[in-house]
Amino acid sequence: MIRKGCTEDLEGLNKIARAVAEDLHAHGIDQWSAVYPNRDHFGADLEKGGLYVLLADGILAGSVSILPENDPVYQTIPWKKARSMVIHRMMVDPSRMGKGLGQALMAFAVAKCRESGVESIKVDTHPDNYRMKGLLQKFGFIPGGYLAAIHRDAFELVFGE
Repeated sequence: MIRKGCTEDLEGLNKIARAVAEDLHAHGIDQWSAVYPNRDHFGADLEKGGLYVLLADGILAGSVSILPENDPVYQTIPWKKARSMVIHRMMVDPSRMGKGLGQALMAFAVAKCRESGVESIKVDTHPDNYRMKGLLQKFGFIPGGYLAAIHRDAFELVFGE
């Protein structure tokens, strides 16, 4: 089940983020850290109305933030579409990986963005994050360029093409 996030979820999301950061680093992916993302980042996403949480068997198991595009770094590369939403901080508890939860979160995010009437979804990930890149490819995202300021590869899913 996926629902809107709430204040009570923030500490649990912080714990999952720490586990995800450790797992990424164990796989040679230097994407997140001991302090990013944290409760404050998830709280800001919640305040903007873009935090969604995944429950598996009634237990908090992951999240995704879906927000309007407003990151200045995103303006440094050419995109196919201008009216877009951006996926941030998508994660699944490493102890629950391999059960299709990431696919469920992505399917939810894509459906939510389609409903909003935007032209595309944008997302970035670390160049070494082969798991996220594989998920993006499954959903039809195409490479959009390199965001040098944050050392991330950009991807875009365009609707209606």
